[in-house]
Amino acid sequence: MISFLAMFAFVFTIGTEVMAAKKSKTLKNTQKKGFVRCGVSQGLPGFSNADASGNWTGVDVDVCRAVAAAVLGDAGKVKFTPLSAKERFTALTSGEIDILSRNTTWTLSRDADIGLTFVGVNFYDGQGFMVRKDSGITSTSQFKSGISACTNIGTTTELNMRDFFTSKGISYEPVAFEKS
Repeated sequence: MISFLAMFAFVFTIGTEVMAAKKSKTLKNTQKKGFVRCGVSQGLPGFSNADASGNWTGVDVDVCRAVAAAVLGDAGKVKFTPLSAKERFTALTSGEIDILSRNTTWTLSRDADIGLTFVGVNFYDGQGFMVRKDSGITSTSQFKSGISACTNIGTTTELNMRDFFTSKGISYEPVAFEKS
């Protein structure tokens, strides 16, 4: 038992040091570049949205600027990369961006499997279904098999929708889009 605990402590220590080294490497590289490469959504008003002149606004954009101010002393030293839900983790794990500040659900699998570090929650939301007013549907209990439902590709919403319909025994056709 003592050998097992010693081995566990050793592996944990090495893993923690490797993760810390990777994180400090990102910080050092960002400081060396002189700007923060920030992944944001492709246009979600209130969160991250570029106007016709390419000026970004929204709470996710403000987070990027706050990081730039903290790390580089200048909130303007940010380069924004608009990313779809499908692209966001690849861009982050490949080093294409330094941080991801966009609508992303914090899950255990994203922490453990992808190795992401979520630093905090800045927005809580929920999920629901919208239907045409003239459909007469007022509750999900009125959904019938064969229904079509729209969602974004690569999102927790897509998975939650699948789980919902499966749990209710309702066959459905997902209509998935890359952009909102």
